[in-house]
Amino acid sequence: MKYAQRKTADRFVRLLCFLAMFAAIIPLVSILLFVAREGIRGLSWDFLTNLPKPVGETGGGVANAIVGTATIVALACAMAVPAGVLAGAYLSEYSGSRLSRWIRFTADVLAGVPSIVAGMFVYAIVVVPMKRQSAIAGAIAIAILMVPTIARTTEELMKLVPNALREAALALGVPRWRSILRVVVRTALPGIATGVMLAVARGTGETAPLLFTSANNRHWPEGIDQPTSTLTVQIFQYAVAPYDDWHQQAWAAALVLIVFVLFLNILSRLIVRNRV
Repeated sequence: MKYAQRKTADRFVRLLCFLAMFAAIIPLVSILLFVAREGIRGLSWDFLTNLPKPVGETGGGVANAIVGTATIVALACAMAVPAGVLAGAYLSEYSGSRLSRWIRFTADVLAGVPSIVAGMFVYAIVVVPMKRQSAIAGAIAIAILMVPTIARTTEELMKLVPNALREAALALGVPRWRSILRVVVRTALPGIATGVMLAVARGTGETAPLLFTSANNRHWPEGIDQPTSTLTVQIFQYAVAPYDDWHQQAWAAALVLIVFVLFLNILSRLIVRNRV
């Protein structure tokens, strides 16, 4: 009887897990299918390779926004990934220190800060002194939003690494800093990469901080210290405009943005798989 009860309870819990998974997948699949259905109509080679047309003219594309998004995301990753991974490693391996408690508290606070506040902060400390908006300012704002996610994910994933691996490395005379980087971080690397991509996905989809920092530019970006167009800002501007053609381009740009994030996820998986 006890075995039958355990079997029934196991099947019931599995059914609940399946229903919960199904309920979580439905909104995601619905959004993806809806964006794909609306965006595929305006997607073309000219849309991907041309610059936006002036107001009143039909056609045009988002080539400059694609380049600008890739530039800002790359700069943000160059700033946020090393800082986030190192902070997470310190939180995991030196969790008992007073500094680690302050870092963890700061990361938790930053994770809950609205993105527009980060944009206003960077506007005050970067844009105002430079006297212009730029890709650098946008990347700094995105990096601020990415660091807490990367740090906390890295910490949790490194805590899952068995202590036996740390002890074996130290027993062989490996310095602690090298055992952390070469053994612990490398073991947790697939999970860390997942956390990094979650942060990248969030940063890529942000609009509010970029309105303050990188602004928009209907031409090719002339440098990282100049105003730079991004897909999210262009989607926002096209969506609120009173032109049907721009609305169609906004849906197509949203589809491009989703494909861009998907491509980054696949690329990161391939890189981690070949390195581990």
